[in-house]
Amino acid sequence: MKPHMIYSVFWSPTGNTEKLVKDVGRQIAGALRTPWKAIDITLINAKSKPLQFRSGDLVILGMPTYAGKIPNKILPFIQDKIHGSDTWLIPAVTFGNRSFDNSLAELSRVLSQNGFSPIAGLAVVCPHAFSQTLGAGRPDPLDLVDIKNFVRHVRNKFRFAETIEQVQFPGDPHAPYYTPKGLDGEPVNFLKAKPVTDPSLCVNCGHCAALCPMEAIDLLDCSKIPGTCIKCQRCVHICKHHAKSFQDPSFLSHVAMLEKKYTRPAKNVYIW
Repeated sequence: MKPHMIYSVFWSPTGNTEKLVKDVGRQIAGALRTPWKAIDITLINAKSKPLQFRSGDLVILGMPTYAGKIPNKILPFIQDKIHGSDTWLIPAVTFGNRSFDNSLAELSRVLSQNGFSPIAGLAVVCPHAFSQTLGAGRPDPLDLVDIKNFVRHVRNKFRFAETIEQVQFPGDPHAPYYTPKGLDGEPVNFLKAKPVTDPSLCVNCGHCAALCPMEAIDLLDCSKIPGTCIKCQRCVHICKHHAKSFQDPSFLSHVAMLEKKYTRPAKNVYIW
């Protein structure tokens, strides 16, 4: 038994989830000698064409963890645009060394309701989008060994199992989002925070506006952010001129708290 086709599907503003999901997909495809394709859904929106996967396909679908869950502004598009037909699924979530909390359980539940059958899953530490120190260097060499071991177990499921059973994931898919805290331990609210543009560095090339998942940045004047910002940090990461940054005090206090409190290497989770 093996899949007809393997797909690595990812929503990945800063590229970390993309790297993980592509790596896992390539490895499984190589082990099973199955065709493989990557699909980038980072710019998914209400106008996007639906993705329909077949029975017999294997989809590795990756999302970053935002406040312990799947990004709430993106979740409706996942629910509306991505469908299976008793399609094998490996949900994959990344997190920035704090915790993946309920994101893996939520992603599995949402996709199960859309015709997917989860047969394995993983939650892996990657560099935090907010910080240059949180999760730096992850996945590290030991993580990569564990990922290879995970792939081996998935391969063996297809090679040796007569039927492939669904798996369950830790967490509560209905739990509320994690409440961010500042350095003083008190809750902080930076929902309205938006990136600031340094006019001495910005050349108004429009790159950030074209690739913003929320289409929040003005295409004609990249210093203006009229739309909703979800703090995904894509504009900060992709700007070749380093013109974008976040300077909101509550946001910076939260980042400082994370960098102070979550220095220990968090553990990945693999389920098969």
